[in-house]
Amino acid sequence: MNVRSNNLSVRERKMMSMKLVGTIFVLLQLQLQLLLYSNNYGVASAGCIDMERRALLQLKASIVEDYNNDPLSSWNNKSYDCCEWKGVGCSNQTDHVEMLHLYGDQFGRFRGEINASLLELRQLKYLNLSYNWFSNSKFPELFGSLSNLRFLDLRASFNGGRFPNDISRLSNLQYLDLSSNYLDGTIPHQLGNLSHLQYLYLRGNNLVGTIPHQLGSLSNLQELDLRGNLLSDKNGVGGEWLSNLTLLTHLDLSLMQNLDTSRLWLQTIAMLPNIQILKLSDCHLSDLSPFHSIFNFSTSLKVIDLSGNAFTSFKIFEWVYNVASNLTELDLSDNLLQGSIHYDFGNTLGKSFSNLCSLRSLDMSSNKLSEDLSVIIHNLSVGCAKYSIQELYLASNQIIGTLPDMSVFSSLKTLILSHNLLYGKIMHSFPYQLESLELDSNNLEGVITDSHFGNMSMLKNLNLNSNSLALIFSEKWVPPFQLFSIYLRSCILGPSFPTWLQGQKYLQALDISDAKITDLVPVWFWTQSTNLIFMNISNNNLSGTIPNLPITFFHYFEVILNTNQFEGSIPPFFRSATLLEMSKNKFSKIDLFLCTNIVVDSLIVLDLSNNQLSSLLSNCWGNLKALKFLDLSDNILSGEVPSSMGSLLELKVLILRNNSLTGKLPFSLKNCTNLRMLDLGDNRLSGPIPYWLGQELQLLSLRRNQFYGNLPQSLCYLKNIQLLDLSENNISGQIFKCLKNFSSMSQKVSSTNIQETPILYSTGVGSIFQYAGFDLNALLMWKGEERLFKNNELILRSIDLSSNQLIGNIPEEIGNLVELVSLNLSSNNLSGEITLKIGKLKLLEFLDLSRNQFSGLIPPSLAQIDRLSMLNLSYNNLFGRIPIGTQLQSFDPSSYEGNVGLCGKPLVIKCLGDEKVTPQKPETPKESSLEDKKSIYLSVTLGFITGFWGLWSSLLLIQTWRHAYVLFLNNITDTMYVFMVLNATKFQRWLRGLLEKFF
Repeated sequence: MNVRSNNLSVRERKMMSMKLVGTIFVLLQLQLQLLLYSNNYGVASAGCIDMERRALLQLKASIVEDYNNDPLSSWNNKSYDCCEWKGVGCSNQTDHVEMLHLYGDQFGRFRGEINASLLELRQLKYLNLSYNWFSNSKFPELFGSLSNLRFLDLRASFNGGRFPNDISRLSNLQYLDLSSNYLDGTIPHQLGNLSHLQYLYLRGNNLVGTIPHQLGSLSNLQELDLRGNLLSDKNGVGGEWLSNLTLLTHLDLSLMQNLDTSRLWLQTIAMLPNIQILKLSDCHLSDLSPFHSIFNFSTSLKVIDLSGNAFTSFKIFEWVYNVASNLTELDLSDNLLQGSIHYDFGNTLGKSFSNLCSLRSLDMSSNKLSEDLSVIIHNLSVGCAKYSIQELYLASNQIIGTLPDMSVFSSLKTLILSHNLLYGKIMHSFPYQLESLELDSNNLEGVITDSHFGNMSMLKNLNLNSNSLALIFSEKWVPPFQLFSIYLRSCILGPSFPTWLQGQKYLQALDISDAKITDLVPVWFWTQSTNLIFMNISNNNLSGTIPNLPITFFHYFEVILNTNQFEGSIPPFFRSATLLEMSKNKFSKIDLFLCTNIVVDSLIVLDLSNNQLSSLLSNCWGNLKALKFLDLSDNILSGEVPSSMGSLLELKVLILRNNSLTGKLPFSLKNCTNLRMLDLGDNRLSGPIPYWLGQELQLLSLRRNQFYGNLPQSLCYLKNIQLLDLSENNISGQIFKCLKNFSSMSQKVSSTNIQETPILYSTGVGSIFQYAGFDLNALLMWKGEERLFKNNELILRSIDLSSNQLIGNIPEEIGNLVELVSLNLSSNNLSGEITLKIGKLKLLEFLDLSRNQFSGLIPPSLAQIDRLSMLNLSYNNLFGRIPIGTQLQSFDPSSYEGNVGLCGKPLVIKCLGDEKVTPQKPETPKESSLEDKKSIYLSVTLGFITGFWGLWSSLLLIQTWRHAYVLFLNNITDTMYVFMVLNATKFQRWLRGLLEKFF
């Protein structure tokens, strides 16, 4: 399980605030005089246009799926004045609907389709449908017909499609945001016709090609955000159009290709007279880029983001100081800066980095800084920056030392020192004005008491994960802060449950895992957790039952309760979770949680493995419509696999390993076409292997069951299979020859391919945290023993058909599986010779062909597999010499036993013709000393130089000698030629006579 803190920085909040200010500015410019907005604004209206009212009701019908939880309950047939409806605003003069505000984070995300009824709102000037989950198969091209639109915000609401060209018809548009919709294609040049446009946001899509120069016609543009696309300037001639955007204050070209080699782009950017915010992260800029000598910004530049580039020299500081004396934010994170920070830019300049008196945010995280933290803090505090710095990010470096007194920074609100090499005790109290403090993943130790937190009433986020700290607070201590997030993993909080958490009323993320808590969880903890988005209390010794309380958690709630002693029934209030991990506990009942008439559309990951769930597996799975990962392994479940599991159409991972399930697999599982992993091993399931198994499977394990019959030809279509385990069943027949269809075993696949489809997602309010995935695991027989493989270890390609009743030969097509790492065909009735093609499996590490009826020689090609670390050919009918090679001779003789005809090393049986040679110990010559060798080397060198140059200098300088030498060589050549011709003739005569004599 990977959870990481990702606090929303003051910088990001300010960016959002600027965007909000821009939005308000546009609204003011619209001059709409919307005096009768909606009941949100407390203004009434005489009525609305009936046609528009019906259009709004049709729109609601298409986007609201759950009327039991209707965010638009005011939109109904009983209310005739649609101007009073939530999110709707009308003109006080015409009663036409002019504003529609359905912002997903305010109402809850709408999920249906946007339909054409929206076009009836012809006077619409403001439309905000952002942050929803609309299910349109492609981005709808209908917004271009709303010709009166001034404001259009559709960010993060659609999932792909081509860039909507009809948008370019909105000639009155001033604000356009299509960010984070995964749009394809190019930016249409017709956008240059939107002459009134002031704000354009296209970040987070898949747009390609060049940026059309027609955007230079947008002379009123103030903010342009193209971050996170695949745009480039292949010809290196673009960028000149930017010079026309004289009002531009915000420019984000992050992730743009070829920017590192284009001097023209950088020159044009440098000439923008009003630029305030410049973001060029992940643009491959470096110390060698045409960069330092051309920038000459005015004092307008306040924010620079150069993160994710390849700067190695601290000269970048000097450049920044020279071009941006009024800088407020500097981001140099994720570069290659290393060693100690150079704070002074040369004695002649007399400039110090700490003298940037307006600097509020400095981010140098994810570099290779190795300085002592006390030195960094001292050098930053010698100038006026100590009064202005509010955010300091130094995470993920190699900074050493103890934590110094930070009180010198009187305005500091955010301090991030995670993932460094800090050590020792925390001797000083933290600055009282801090809002975010992250010291996780260091080597800090000792005790933290309530005195460390003093009067920190502003603290909102605390992360001390992965240190050796003990938090010991007085029994009646009341924290002065109200935290949004608490991360105290691996800190000692126990043995009692921390009562000071009861006063934290606004918690959204909590991690107190591995905190040595041995206690019952108090009821107040569950009732108070309804605002949580993330909870991790795993790896403690928490016990007792979780009460069935009438509470409801946040819709995106993520719960991790693994490795505790919880018992009894799983309460139904966990249904609202997105992720629910309860493995390695003592839960015994699931019916109360599972069997309900309520559709559960949020639960994606459910892990109840390693519990004490017993009796029949309930047939109540049809309501978990969103479930993608289900692990019920290592329980005591019995009966048949319930048919209702076939209703889990989104399911990608199903693990029912090590239970007591019986019977045949239900045909309904055929509907689970998205399955990537199916593990039913160690049960008592029976019947033929189903022919309908999903073709997208990557991992299939049916080991240790009672399946019978031949291998179905449908397995040939598992082109993505990487792990196939059908061992220890009663499968008969021959191994199919279609092995070459297993594409993932016959060609190289990246190590992330196995994690590509299983559920990787992130959620969270304000980006307080991100959940990065789940633990995918498989139990394999590896080198003679069972082993649990997790996540990226599953990249190994494995086929295990051992302990069945298979007959026939190993098909030659096995040689196509060049990426195969493990092959186990032992304990079958296979016969014939081992195919020579097996030597093509160069990546093979494990090969077990024991206890079959193979005959003939061991293929010599086996000796060429240098990665082979485990080989078992025992108990067959093999004969002849074991092929000579360091690999095959290194295995234990037991790998070849039971083959009476084999001989040669490592067996003691000698092959015919082997001679026993008594090895003689060679004489060891007396080692010469280094001084003795020097004289020999000198003599040889001088002799070679004298002989070589003595000959060739004479030939070069004396012409008569040179002619005589050439004539001598010619005579030698002629003599040898004549001698060879005469002797060849004599030999032919002799051979002819010999043949005539005998024949």
